[in-house]
Amino acid sequence: MEPDWSHPILSCDEAKAWEAQLLSTEEIEWQAMNHAAEQIAGAIAIDFEEIGGLPADARLLVLVGKGHNGGDALLAARAILGKFPRASTAILFCFGETAMRPLAQRALRQLRQMAGARCQSVTFAELKKEPGVYDLCLDGIFGFQFRPPLDEKTAEVLAWINGHSPIRFRAAIDLPSGVSKEAAPHAFRADFTYATGIVKSPVVIEANGEWVGRLRYLDLGFFVAKKTVSKQQVLIDRVLMPLAGLRSSRSDKRTYRHLCVIGGSHSYPGAVVLAVRAALRSGVGLVTALVPEALAPHYAAEHPEVMWVGCRQNSAGGLGPDCLPSVREKLDRADALLVGPGLGADSETLEMVRQIAAEVKVPVLFDADALRPEVITEVRKKTFVCTPHAGEFKRIGPVLYSGDEFVAPCGVLVLKGPLTHVTNAHGTYYSPFGGPVLARGGSGDMLAGLIGGLLAQSPDDPLLAACRGVVWHGLAADLLARAHGQVAVENSQLLEQLGPALTSTHARNIDGAAGVHGPERPA
Repeated sequence: MEPDWSHPILSCDEAKAWEAQLLSTEEIEWQAMNHAAEQIAGAIAIDFEEIGGLPADARLLVLVGKGHNGGDALLAARAILGKFPRASTAILFCFGETAMRPLAQRALRQLRQMAGARCQSVTFAELKKEPGVYDLCLDGIFGFQFRPPLDEKTAEVLAWINGHSPIRFRAAIDLPSGVSKEAAPHAFRADFTYATGIVKSPVVIEANGEWVGRLRYLDLGFFVAKKTVSKQQVLIDRVLMPLAGLRSSRSDKRTYRHLCVIGGSHSYPGAVVLAVRAALRSGVGLVTALVPEALAPHYAAEHPEVMWVGCRQNSAGGLGPDCLPSVREKLDRADALLVGPGLGADSETLEMVRQIAAEVKVPVLFDADALRPEVITEVRKKTFVCTPHAGEFKRIGPVLYSGDEFVAPCGVLVLKGPLTHVTNAHGTYYSPFGGPVLARGGSGDMLAGLIGGLLAQSPDDPLLAACRGVVWHGLAADLLARAHGQVAVENSQLLEQLGPALTSTHARNIDGAAGVHGPERPA
């Protein structure tokens, strides 16, 4: 049975068949198009906050094809112009007005009726002659109905659009035009792709990432009545709902379990602190951290909530075999273990980690320098989570996979990147949350601490802990970027957005609004 905190990702053909069942009449399809357009307009306005917000006098350029994808784009432009009375739009009909399907024609009439002189059509020749500056370009040429090859005329339009730098924000609806299983050479290069109703599988193909940009999933309620089986799923923020509600009045610190953290070194003293601080924000009841003895007093003075245990350090300033007795003692009382943040790659330290992996009986998360083939081999049949980035995955991937098969029956892989995804033996879960604000040293340490704390609280469900951590981390990153932009921030500010991310998740899900699966604008 699929969890209720993810929705299936379908191929374009599967999505077409699924929609044909749901949208059985033209009027139902029209209602769905209007619903999608409102969600697209709202999502764009929210995501635009990362670069200062959509201007009141925004100029839009809408690329329209023949079908309903073009209708969605026109209706989304209508919704934006309705909220911004000084905004205007130019429409480029890539195949001419008369080629549009009836519902797209209907969308055009409604836009013109509402916007009047603020809505003008433009030819490609006029666009090249007087290009101008546009705040937003909406791609509604093909959507998921595209079948290669890309015709020469459309390719020319898209190549010009991609090369026209005075466009601040490029948004694709469902799929960037020219993208299917593979992307055409001049496919639309989106900053954001808004998947409406169903996430189509081409958007999660890594090779398509440079055209897809950042993925947003707009839930239109297509999977309320029933779901379809898929080994690929998109995560939704409902996964956080149990964390967003009230805790029992009869609970104490032991109710929320105990995480043990092993990390830190003379070379990387800060990483373990970031991981521990994130673990504290996860809601775990107790955190014990084993670190080099020279670092423990300073850490304890700064973060007294944590039980810091100073261990004898080796000649490289990291942890070595001498700390194994302390580790064994603390693990007897822990519910989960996190190993790796700031650990360093000294051979004695890595051998100590391998021995811990061989002996550990509680669920364990490996991060950073602990991600070694010899370490993962020791836990491959145990309950574990590993959190590599692409470079670290190259080291441990051969241990986790036999061909395309994930061979760790109780293990969970969190592969960090522009589209972070979580894999276990049964499938892969993609997170449409977070963005370039996370492209900083330390963000992975905080993710490891967050998942580690959640793993201690749900030791029998490492997949749930990993998915919750990834979604929560990404939601907090989105809030941070919307409040302060993508550039002038420190990564530790992410911790202050974890609470607001939970409260906004709770508000959305209690209201029952099927909207953008991402947080509302920051308070």
